[in-house]
Amino acid sequence: MSIIKLSKQMVDPRVSGRTTYKMEHIIYITIAAVIAGAQSWNDISEFGTEKFDFFKERLDGLKSIPSHDTFNRFFSIFPANSFEEIFRNWVKEIIGELKGVVAIDGKLMRGPSKCDADNPIGKDDFRLWVVSAWSSENSISLGQEKVSAKSNEITIVPKLLSAIDLSKTIVTIDAMGCQTAITEKIIEGKGDYIIALKANQKHSLNLAKNMISGFANRERRNIVSRCSTTNEGHGRHEQRDCIVVSYGNLMQDMFKDKFIGLKSIVGITSKRTIIATGETTEETRYYITSLSNKDPEKIADAIRQHWSIENKLHWQLDFTFREDDSRKVRNAARNFSTITKMALSILKNDKTTKGSLNLKRLKAGWSEDYLDRLLTESSI
Repeated sequence: MSIIKLSKQMVDPRVSGRTTYKMEHIIYITIAAVIAGAQSWNDISEFGTEKFDFFKERLDGLKSIPSHDTFNRFFSIFPANSFEEIFRNWVKEIIGELKGVVAIDGKLMRGPSKCDADNPIGKDDFRLWVVSAWSSENSISLGQEKVSAKSNEITIVPKLLSAIDLSKTIVTIDAMGCQTAITEKIIEGKGDYIIALKANQKHSLNLAKNMISGFANRERRNIVSRCSTTNEGHGRHEQRDCIVVSYGNLMQDMFKDKFIGLKSIVGITSKRTIIATGETTEETRYYITSLSNKDPEKIADAIRQHWSIENKLHWQLDFTFREDDSRKVRNAARNFSTITKMALSILKNDKTTKGSLNLKRLKAGWSEDYLDRLLTESSI
């Protein structure tokens, strides 16, 4: 279903009979402009004006382009949760059946969280912290939830997971996911999980360390399995050794039923050597998982894929779309963040043009044929 059709199903927050521009027109123009490099409401309005004939041909009844104030007012009053629903429905249409690694991670939007006269410290929702779900296989954001001042990531993650079909997925989360409610939600959704253990889970972390170290140099059939990988790049050599220890269903008892569905403990030791200098560093990270120890390669690969949410989502939002430079606040910031993720997904999944996302954005601004193809082939 197209974005325009989805938009028509939403409730327009504006006063009926006192609007000049259709809601679906505003949304369509904004997404197209952001794909082509627009960062601000001024940019979007100016892009629309320069490409008026392009939009008039595609948007029935469009007579003029909204001003930057109109874009700002619209997205400031449009309920962020409603726009998030549009985005999630669009994603489901694109990817169909979800499978593979679903990475969960939080990010502070620094620009919208800066203090000024319109957004003072102490005001409700001063800081804009969002938790996102990312499909590694499809390179697409599945949705986001805002962490409010009266909640935290521990309560938000189950809410985000409940909106996703987890039945054929492995959910990967950092240490914030080490909570009974989160593991329970994943198992209820018929998914599996791999969750990092860190210092804030002292008892569980020490127990995991002892289990891994106890089998570091021992073989025990049906209890321990291991695998290793090596790679070179960026002037360094890296060896990653994975060890998985499992006592099956007894694991939940050992961890006092804190983690629903727990079956194995994982240790990943990364040894990195700078080729030019020979300098070597070593680090071991520990995880809990609902997966058995029968396939350590699958576990190691899923852990490695988790970092794609940093490299392919958060990094791109910061450096390609300059999200941290934005001064939009509250509703407008959340809605613009959703639009940005939509644009990112469209650009990343375009296979017709080689090159960086920056190049694709430039080309979308230069070529109306390319912009039209991006919008059309992405079911917008």
